[in-house]
Amino acid sequence: MAHFVKSIVGPSSLHRCFMLTSRRFASKSSQSSAGFSFEPNAEQLEIQLLARKFAREEILPVAAQYDKTGEFPWDIIKKAHGLGLINHHIPQEFGGSEIGSLESVLIFEEFGYGCCGIATPMDVNNLGQIPVVVAGNKEQKKKYLGRMAEEPLVCSYAVTEPGGGSDVASLKTKAEKKGDHYVLNGQKMWITNAGHANWYFVLARTNLDPKAPPHKSLTGFIVDRDTPGVIPGRKEINMGQRASDTRGVTFEDVLVPKENVLIGEGAGFKIAMGAFDRTRPTVASTSVGLAQRALDEATKYAMERYTFGVPIAKHQLIMNMLAEMAINVEVVRLACIRAAWESDQGRRNTYYASIAKAMAADVANKCATDAVQIFGGNGYNTDTNSAFDYCQRAFDPFLKSFLVISGFCFLSSCLNENFQNTAKKVSFTVLSIFKK
Repeated sequence: MAHFVKSIVGPSSLHRCFMLTSRRFASKSSQSSAGFSFEPNAEQLEIQLLARKFAREEILPVAAQYDKTGEFPWDIIKKAHGLGLINHHIPQEFGGSEIGSLESVLIFEEFGYGCCGIATPMDVNNLGQIPVVVAGNKEQKKKYLGRMAEEPLVCSYAVTEPGGGSDVASLKTKAEKKGDHYVLNGQKMWITNAGHANWYFVLARTNLDPKAPPHKSLTGFIVDRDTPGVIPGRKEINMGQRASDTRGVTFEDVLVPKENVLIGEGAGFKIAMGAFDRTRPTVASTSVGLAQRALDEATKYAMERYTFGVPIAKHQLIMNMLAEMAINVEVVRLACIRAAWESDQGRRNTYYASIAKAMAADVANKCATDAVQIFGGNGYNTDTNSAFDYCQRAFDPFLKSFLVISGFCFLSSCLNENFQNTAKKVSFTVLSIFKK
């Protein structure tokens, strides 16, 4: 395999290899996914090594510069598109690679190792596509997924609003039907890729009765970026993940043809929640990549830095820190794999995906913090150019929200009738923590 990777001479060869691999995986998915293994199969290993090579050679060397300038990583996205490393969920019928969630997790751990800020636009691109993949008709898939397979484009998942945050059921953006169109009005906030998206998945209220339940009142739309009335706001200057483009989007009397409704009125809430379940494992795996790099950097430094005549890695305190980092990385990696595997079996994975996402955010933050401590003064100096420097800033502001939101999802799944047995096993201590 190492010889195979080294012998590749150009993007076209890599892309052909990836597409052949994905086709083999698709044809064998019913057989290879039936069991459970801690070892990637040959096809998965090829995909993982390709993503690793790309992350080390294309993302890692420029990560700090992108974080400093806040430039959108178009060049990297174009290269990833050329290699088939994005658009994982698009069916082969429409030009995509159609690999499983587990393969996507392997890819995004490598991308996260390179830079979370660069990985996020590509991951959210998948999030925007999922509603069309799972709920679009053939014409919608051909029009919107087909164009993304043909050329390097990005899309956005426009659900969050200024006053609602993660409370999707409370959104106020509305769509009123007039003839063959819907008139869309409202505001979205914290929309990744908003300034560069070719189209948006938009969740809007079509039943204006405030007492109507969300699963009957919300509808999913595909909205082209160049539609009159679509107004992206300024790019937000965030503490971290600066290469990721995050903006608000305003919709003013936007005419959306009825052909761009996914499934039908009232189906939007289930579509949106299903998309979250499919993409939480890759979000979590990006955090695993960050944590792994912090561990690698800290371990390397601890072996090179000497005090009292020995490497600091031989001091018990440093040993314990590195051991805890390694344990946590391995555990959360397994959580991501389990969540992705459940999705590939066609089962709802909310329970496992929420555990993975909550834990991954915590582990990434802890590993980044501990790595800074191991580096000492060099860890505080931004010239060190280490993964945990700018990535730590990316996770600090969001850590609590990741844990709280994922905790709610976790408990909801535990208390669901399908998880009654699991709920009984959850300790009252954990339940009380999440209640607070």
